[in-house]
Amino acid sequence: MNTNENTLNPTFIQDIRDMLQQARQKTYAAATFIMVETYWRVGRRIVEEEQKGQKRADYGAFLIRELSITLGAEFGKGFAIANLWNFRQFYLTFPSEEKLYTLRRN
Repeated sequence: MNTNENTLNPTFIQDIRDMLQQARQKTYAAATFIMVETYWRVGRRIVEEEQKGQKRADYGAFLIRELSITLGAEFGKGFAIANLWNFRQFYLTFPSEEKLYTLRRN
């Protein structure tokens, strides 16, 4: 224990610790929601791009494979084909942005 802590009011120190812990928790929660929202938006964009093609299923498989390669090279792990399919499915399961924000509250 630091000797300076012995001269400070323990309640004061605990209040500051609590504030910092709450701030960290809020930051993690906000970052998590931002990533979930981004994955939903990526899924929406994939679906929009797929729907332009004549051969929807074939084009979708090609699209996701090529997107996985491109994003993996630029952003690293996290953009495997399976993940991109999950982003797509996430959007298809919750196509309304309103529902997405309802999920955030839960």
